[in-house]
Amino acid sequence: MTTPVTLPLWLFLLILLFAAVTFASHFLFPSVRWFFRRRMQRAVNRLNKRLQRPIEPFRLLRRYDLIQRLVYDPEVTRAIVENARETGDREDVVFQRARTYAGEIVPSFSAFAYFGWGVRGARILSNALYRVRVGRHDPATLATIDPEATVVFVMNHRSNMDYVLVTHLVANRSALSYAVGEWAQVWPLSQLIRSMGAYFIRRKSRDGLYRKVLRQYVGMATRGGVTQAIFPEGGLSLDGALAPARLGLLSYMTGAVDLNERDVIFIPVGLNYDRVLEDRILIEAEQGEGRRFNAKISTVMAALSKQVWLRLTGRFHRFGYAAVGFGDPVSLRENAELLANPQDLADTLMARVSAVVPVLPVPLVAYVLLEGAHSIPTLQASFDAAARKLDKAHVYVPRDDPSYTVEVGLRALVERGLVQENDGVVSVSPGSEPVVRFYANSIRHLF
Repeated sequence: MTTPVTLPLWLFLLILLFAAVTFASHFLFPSVRWFFRRRMQRAVNRLNKRLQRPIEPFRLLRRYDLIQRLVYDPEVTRAIVENARETGDREDVVFQRARTYAGEIVPSFSAFAYFGWGVRGARILSNALYRVRVGRHDPATLATIDPEATVVFVMNHRSNMDYVLVTHLVANRSALSYAVGEWAQVWPLSQLIRSMGAYFIRRKSRDGLYRKVLRQYVGMATRGGVTQAIFPEGGLSLDGALAPARLGLLSYMTGAVDLNERDVIFIPVGLNYDRVLEDRILIEAEQGEGRRFNAKISTVMAALSKQVWLRLTGRFHRFGYAAVGFGDPVSLRENAELLANPQDLADTLMARVSAVVPVLPVPLVAYVLLEGAHSIPTLQASFDAAARKLDKAHVYVPRDDPSYTVEVGLRALVERGLVQENDGVVSVSPGSEPVVRFYANSIRHLF
């Protein structure tokens, strides 16, 4: 037992390496993880005291554990067996495919990422680009929502800024979980978005197995009380107008709940902008085929560089106003008949969303221009008449001065070259009518 053993140096170093790895994996790493997990839990507890809706325990589960729960869900298991039978693939191969889908969908929420730099960045970016205003809302009604209910913000989709703007405005309520399309599946953007609690969806996928995995995840999140935000239109508006709701995510949510255990409350949200950053890209996609967006990274970087240069040289101006309105909540427990008919639920929600879309200077000026106002006096008169018709909508009038509001809206359109003014005659610039109509369409449904 005490006889010396001679080893080659390389073998001795290999043994030391294995010993170090074993020590780290069995003693060091668990202790470090326990230390940081305790610190994180204390930080989350402090954070929950200032949030109106505390972060749900479901969102704090490890991503690995969520993926395991998802792929071993009985419905997913049944779908794996059926898919293997239909395709002729082995069940273990189909199981790995389901695991890949689950890994793609499930987020890795970080409270530090969301409330640390995420909310702060959303606030800075929103206020740097727009004059942010809150339209119609009733704080008292929102404050009385059942704290145990699952809250779902249902929004119209005008711009990719929607994510940023709403995150900023509801930061004091809770953390939102968004459904994000394939456009964000680019590293490192995908990792950042996933850490904010968003989950990715393939909007055009017809794979039954993928749809089952997505359905079960949305159901798990809904039953777990996760506060979510969805765009029932299914994508960005290409012509500026509201589109009919699609039933995908709504049907996944309603099909998974037990209202005796937890209510689901939908909050309609209407968004509007004086300028949508990607308006021309959306219009080109609407005029083309298949919603193909011509948004190359070089184009995005060139536009970003231009705005940075304008800011550095002191010539940057914000893109007008951005506003958000909140409608009356819809409780499934109080409207149980909607649970059995997702189409009625979708129609009800879109009607309430459309009613709270804010009316801003540029959209209203664009509307009256296309309706035939071609001089400053007629523009002002048409603006006043249109505003009176919108007595039930939230019309934002800067400084409570209609004349100044017309001036603000007209100036924004003229500076972009969309409208021209000559000797008091106002007209849409040649080739710019689709863009002007894009903004007019955002409020056309209110008339």
